[in-house]
Amino acid sequence: MSLLDILVSPAAAQAAGGPAPANPLMSLLPLIILFVVFWFLLLRPQMKKAKEHRELVAKLQKGDEVLTNGGIAGRIEDLGESFVTVEVADKVAIKVQRGAITAVLPKGTLKSA
Repeated sequence: MSLLDILVSPAAAQAAGGPAPANPLMSLLPLIILFVVFWFLLLRPQMKKAKEHRELVAKLQKGDEVLTNGGIAGRIEDLGESFVTVEVADKVAIKVQRGAITAVLPKGTLKSA
């Protein structure tokens, strides 16, 4: 018999066992919560903004006053499938991609500038 057998009986040591098994759902709960927070704070607003931009680009019409990514303001002269011709001054037109249009300005904005 050892000193350990005297202090703790072998029957008590066998009955104690290890810790109870954890619920697998509870171990994944922090990861699920983190994904939900990530979705609502980052992904959802970004998808909403991209949808608004797609709608803006789809509704472009000839004569609209627009602003490009580069900060160039002008009036749409011609619309193509993937490119737009924008008149930036008298008899000066540039061709930009449809996706480069960031905003449609109110009518008369270019005349007042």
